[in-house]
Amino acid sequence: MQAFRAALAFLAIMLGTTPLQAEGRLNVVASFSILADFVRHVGGDRVNVTSLVGANGDVHVYTPAPQDAKTIADAQLVVINGLGLEGWLPRLLQSSGSKAVVVTASKGVDPLKLGSEADPHAWQSVANAEIYVQNIRDALVLADAADADYFRQATERYLAELDALDREVRSRVDQIPAERRKVISTHGAFGYFAKAYGIAFVAPLGVSTETEPSARDVAGIIAQVRKDKIPAVFLENISDDRLVRGIAEEGGAKLGGTLFSDSLTDEKGSAPTYIAMVRHNIKALTSALGP
Repeated sequence: MQAFRAALAFLAIMLGTTPLQAEGRLNVVASFSILADFVRHVGGDRVNVTSLVGANGDVHVYTPAPQDAKTIADAQLVVINGLGLEGWLPRLLQSSGSKAVVVTASKGVDPLKLGSEADPHAWQSVANAEIYVQNIRDALVLADAADADYFRQATERYLAELDALDREVRSRVDQIPAERRKVISTHGAFGYFAKAYGIAFVAPLGVSTETEPSARDVAGIIAQVRKDKIPAVFLENISDDRLVRGIAEEGGAKLGGTLFSDSLTDEKGSAPTYIAMVRHNIKALTSALGP
């Protein structure tokens, strides 16, 4: 650990004179891919955006690399989720010597709780995603007043798309019989989606993929699948699928496909943007749960 901190500090010192802007654009670092997509939609060609945790990466268990110190040192804005998601980030910020403004995208969200922990996955509600986008807009306006009108106009266009997406999700959920609106997923990433749209999710893992369920927990979920006749079990793109496949087999539920929770895919994948991710998920859910 000391060697890791020393490497970060050394890079920060060596890179301290690196220009903060490239090609006249704001350098913005996002902690993970979903936030990076929000920044791109608001900032457009006025920003350079880097995501620390890339496509199909797990932000819960990410281990920063020494290169991340350079990325942070060059940034003017660092956009984070907050709500306890990026436990590894404060040490990276401190060790890098970064002077970047840290923007908490979830500011203003009404957080859900799972036990004593805050559920950090607030973006799973499209209404919350709109809060994220507005916070990012405000931060970009403060950082680059000359492009304020550009950021505001881009945000209005994107918010209109998100409003339409929210209506689309609600319309598709309405097609699912009420008694079939329940599924198993890998970890507790869909609490905000469940509250917003009325589909119940049961997960063997907690709000973080770092947790490990006990045999008793897993047995309880299998019993619940059987008792409640839960129609489908879903995998996630960031998690080992063996546990969930076992629950599906033992409980007699079908595999409903893969949901995207904490990460987008690359450009060739099924969910390269936030809107594509939500559409993929609702299509998978309605296909598995529909009559």
